[in-house]
Amino acid sequence: MKTKKSILALVVLVFAALACQSASLQPQQPVSEPVLPVAPINSNAVNPVAEQDGLVTLFESVNPGTVAIITDQGQGSGFVYDGQGNVITNYHVIEGATTVEVRFTSGYMAYGTVIGTDLDSDLAIIKVDAPAGELHPLPLGDSDSLKVGQTVVAIGNPFGLNSSMTVGIISALGRTLDSAHETTDGTFFTAGDIIQTDAAINPGNSGGPLFNINGEVIGINRAIRTSSTTATGQPVNSGIGFAISVNMVKRVAPVLIATGRYDYPLLGISSLPNENMSLPVVEALGLKSYTGAYVTDVSSGGPAEKAGIIPGNKPTNIPGLFGGGDLITAIDGRVVRTFDEMLAYLITHKGPGDTVVLQVLRGSEKVDVTVTLGKRP
Repeated sequence: MKTKKSILALVVLVFAALACQSASLQPQQPVSEPVLPVAPINSNAVNPVAEQDGLVTLFESVNPGTVAIITDQGQGSGFVYDGQGNVITNYHVIEGATTVEVRFTSGYMAYGTVIGTDLDSDLAIIKVDAPAGELHPLPLGDSDSLKVGQTVVAIGNPFGLNSSMTVGIISALGRTLDSAHETTDGTFFTAGDIIQTDAAINPGNSGGPLFNINGEVIGINRAIRTSSTTATGQPVNSGIGFAISVNMVKRVAPVLIATGRYDYPLLGISSLPNENMSLPVVEALGLKSYTGAYVTDVSSGGPAEKAGIIPGNKPTNIPGLFGGGDLITAIDGRVVRTFDEMLAYLITHKGPGDTVVLQVLRGSEKVDVTVTLGKRP
């Protein structure tokens, strides 16, 4: 969890949703109708012309499945999920809207109804009544197979410029962002398994698809991190954009369509931020490992506390830093290098009521702790 005040100095995280406003900011079921894959682009092509032609083919294949989302407050992007008229976008694109209009690339327009929202992942499902010929479901890829450096393509409506395409690479995997789900004590839950990309993402791109080179959706563009704005106050692309992983979408979207909401697992711990695990901190805590998720706090009565996970409680030579806490080094046999990695595993593979086995380093002793996961309130 993060407090409302945990905003990075000089760096503002802005949702890339509203092109007409200042950006103040944002068990698995089968898809109801199969989607047709896009013909893969020749990955061995080294000829620039061939590569260019491949990108042209990709755009022409998938663009009909992308849409613009217009509300009474601004605009964003989205894409067709299935042949029943379900469209996926970001929650923050439609948050507080009284009317939602979906515009297809053919020019067809229809009002949509929001049938499901998820504040934790920032996803929303819009149901639209459109002719079958307008519905072009996009194929979904596998975000677990992604590698840093792979080419990605974003298509959306930045600043209202419909069907704009940008190209970049995957800059990093497993990032986290604050979710829009606030707890009763004024903190926010964390959204995990986020893809970082340098493909240009700007206001209006939010909710639009991020593709791999084969034309499969591997993420949904959500936000940018920037320190610059235009003369009208719009955030400027900085080369640091974030997208929700498609495997998170695969898990959440079918449940949102069926029930309107999705429940997340709760471990009930707070961890030292990855960027704060410096050598002086490791030394002050007396840790026997440089990697892992160090437990700074556990929720009272929560799953971790019930299972016996120990938070830091002994003063160190660094003010506000307490030693003696467990260092989580593995979950279900998977190595945990950072809290972000552990969170990504939890939200994409586990649900409320499931159990996980945490391997913790308690001083110099390795201990296995079985935790029954709760549900985010």
